[in-house]
Amino acid sequence: MKKFPFLNLATINAPYMDALTDATNRVIRSGYYIGGKEVESFEQELAQSCGAKEAVGVSNGLDALRLIFRAYIEMGIMHPGDEVIVPSNTYIASVLAVTDNHLTPVFVEPDPRTHNLDSSLIEQAITQRTRAILPVHLYGRVCWDERLAEIAHLHNLKVVEDNAQAIGATYSNLTTGALGDAAAFSFYPTKNIGALGDAGAVTTNDVVLANAIRALRNYGSDRQYHNIYAGLNCRLDPIQAAILRVKLPHTKAENEYRASIASVYESQISNQEIIKPLYTTDGSMVWHQYIVRTSFRDQFRNYMTANGVETAIHYPTPPHLQPCYERYAGHWLPIAERLAREVVSLPITRCTSPSDAAEIADIINYFKP
Repeated sequence: MKKFPFLNLATINAPYMDALTDATNRVIRSGYYIGGKEVESFEQELAQSCGAKEAVGVSNGLDALRLIFRAYIEMGIMHPGDEVIVPSNTYIASVLAVTDNHLTPVFVEPDPRTHNLDSSLIEQAITQRTRAILPVHLYGRVCWDERLAEIAHLHNLKVVEDNAQAIGATYSNLTTGALGDAAAFSFYPTKNIGALGDAGAVTTNDVVLANAIRALRNYGSDRQYHNIYAGLNCRLDPIQAAILRVKLPHTKAENEYRASIASVYESQISNQEIIKPLYTTDGSMVWHQYIVRTSFRDQFRNYMTANGVETAIHYPTPPHLQPCYERYAGHWLPIAERLAREVVSLPITRCTSPSDAAEIADIINYFKP
């Protein structure tokens, strides 16, 4: 029986192997293993790619978010106890960055069509303590509209993009990473553009914020042995920066490939028991994941496994039901909980060819609960 893997990182990185080897050798030969030109060059290239003035390389996507909120606190813009509006169905990292800074997450439900924060519900969640909105571009779909922007402006709220999954996605003539006041990127190996380990970055047009994050990521130091903050060690490794410099120019091609697989699923999956994601070709979705929904998830996944198709679940438990957030367990968030029960991720990386996708769609069409 033919096998359809969900993901194989060796396969994903194979086309870049020679260039990746050259890049890592370049760093090794340089003798500079913390910071330096590779990190600075990557930061410049990332900022240029998304149209932001500043980019700051950091250790991972969670730290990127953590450092943004920490910097706002150090700048006196936010204070412990202030509230941040977050989607109720995001990956837990979005919420960890808030609570780690002693800020309070306020969960707002998603639009079940897009899986993204429902902008029509934001304003009713705002209080006198609200200081920011954290839109998450979940699964690669831009979480942005004019209503969200207007609400942020009207209430003088910071907008911090969680752009861990949507590098290269666009809204109107703007790219994710340059929509809000600041944005956090993750380059975890499974992302559309992934490092060979952990890596992340912050982008912003706010030079003061960028400089605060640069200091915070390096023990709070603005120059050697001069610590203006009680900071952290959250620096981007130069080997990972060099690897990302190889892959960053291929962002558009990688996103277009995933879009080609999504197009096959969209046109060929016809089983009425399977709810397909909202489909768009306007650049606002880069298909980090292809998420379908079904009320018969366990049965469906078992059927797919029996037919050689690997699937995954992103994400089976919403943050407010995680053990570490037991204090939020009583929140009434039925949409997030329903999505968590129903979502299934189909293969959509370069491990899957268009013909594979057609075969997978055919298998799905024969599913009967």
